[in-house]
Amino acid sequence: MIKLMITASVVLTSSVVWANGLTASMHTSASGMHAQSERMKIVAQNIANADSTGATPGAEPYRRKTIAFRNEYDPATGAYVVKVDNTGEDYNTPFAKRYDPGHPAANREGYVLRPNVKTTVETVDMKEAERTYEANLGMMKTTKGMYISTIDLLRR
Repeated sequence: MIKLMITASVVLTSSVVWANGLTASMHTSASGMHAQSERMKIVAQNIANADSTGATPGAEPYRRKTIAFRNEYDPATGAYVVKVDNTGEDYNTPFAKRYDPGHPAANREGYVLRPNVKTTVETVDMKEAERTYEANLGMMKTTKGMYISTIDLLRR
């Protein structure tokens, strides 16, 4: 009888430690999903404003938004998670010019500054965010299955 209790205690203790690892896995995957959601928000803003010019002659058009991530240790779970490091604007890519002398934002030469958004780049970024989000979602589903298997084992 005592031997059975010790064995059950060891199994239970091991399962609790293992469950904490699973919790950390879910937390890490959730942080990845949140980061990719923020990335999708930035991509959506860029695509939505791909044709947003200035309203007055020589005014700047919409400037492409950017996002960067960082790896951060979470002492509560003992895992590394992803966080949004910063959001900013793309000052490296110049604005395009289009000759349109009748446009309200046309300068004296008749050129209108166009946003520095390239929809093909944004579409690729969107697909990458989608795939990364799906991968994190898959991790969550797998982890959930492992939790359920552990609970089923402990019920027997």
